[in-house]
Amino acid sequence: MPPESLRVAMVGTRGVPARYGGFETAVEEIGARLADRGHAVRVYCRAAPGAQGSGAAATPPATPPVTPSTAYRGMELVTLPAMRRRSLETLSHTALSVAHLVRHRTDVAFVFNAANAPLLPAVRAARIPVATHVDGLEWRRAKWGPVGQRYYRAAETAAVRLSDALIADAQGIADYYRDEYAAESRLIAYGAPVLTTAGHDRLAELDLEPGGYHLVVARFEPENHVDMIVEGYVGSDGALPLVVVGSAPYAHEHTRRIESLAAGDPRVRLLGGVWDQELLDQLYAGALTYLHGHSVGGTNPSLLRAIGGGTATIAYDVGFNREVLGTHGRYFRTAADVGARVHEAEQDPEGCELRGKALAERARAYDWDDVADGYERLARDLAAGSTPGPKRFARRLGAEQWAR
Repeated sequence: MPPESLRVAMVGTRGVPARYGGFETAVEEIGARLADRGHAVRVYCRAAPGAQGSGAAATPPATPPVTPSTAYRGMELVTLPAMRRRSLETLSHTALSVAHLVRHRTDVAFVFNAANAPLLPAVRAARIPVATHVDGLEWRRAKWGPVGQRYYRAAETAAVRLSDALIADAQGIADYYRDEYAAESRLIAYGAPVLTTAGHDRLAELDLEPGGYHLVVARFEPENHVDMIVEGYVGSDGALPLVVVGSAPYAHEHTRRIESLAAGDPRVRLLGGVWDQELLDQLYAGALTYLHGHSVGGTNPSLLRAIGGGTATIAYDVGFNREVLGTHGRYFRTAADVGARVHEAEQDPEGCELRGKALAERARAYDWDDVADGYERLARDLAAGSTPGPKRFARRLGAEQWAR
């Protein structure tokens, strides 16, 4: 039997406190809960001068530096540097994290992002059972270009071949690894915060009123379709403003496209990054609609935050988003669709309110305590050697439905 408490390492993210996106939020919420349950949790953090966050990917206000081996919410933090290049930032930091991990072993390790799979041999050589959270279909992201996309395809294959277990945060991701590699995954989604009591008093700071605007929160990347949303809104007859929270650290050309589409339309408000969590929560909970363009990343924390706020949601029409929203969501595939959905929402605010309430109920299925339960069970199974183990000869089966 595994010991009552375990030493758990969480590797491959920017670390905590969470100021960037889904992985970091998951690490903080899961790691803190595991620590509360008596496990020794170590989180590897990236020493970045201005880490990006809140789905907004811009430089936040300065915060006190985290030094190696400090603690936060019961977790041990080990902070290490990274190369400041998009193609090398994640892998360089994870390489240093793994080097530290093999010298300071834990009972199990959770590695986030299949891109880090080339470093799994070192973890295995140290005899540390490891599960990889494979994230979404990264090879579909246009920002990587042909070389990067080939790397991600090779890395996800390596994750299957070298991990003791795979973690998927959406059924669609689990289906992909089953169909493409004949590999089973642990399906453990993210949690949704309850924001229905977030209040609205801070909205006046931005000259906004409850139910009086549409909202987008996203990094400016092609697969998040912020440009499509802005284009569709600008071409609509929407009377309520479109509030856009986000930017991107590397995607300068795409950012310029979004700014160009919004230029000259006073209804579009590009706020950049919003680092005040209370204000951001009120923005989610106070919008008439939340427009969600993410298309490749599995279950998305911004989407869960919107439904946790009881906000009617209009999402890009892919399986990951339908999995979360079901029949209570509204969907788009083109800029014209965006304009039509905005028009429909403004003509039927009562319907938006009803859909928002239904989505808030749906958000109850995404509970961080349940998520932590899933990670704790997996950690114990890893320590006990009762996970499927690596599929050393796995190869892509070429399932047609996953082609572009």
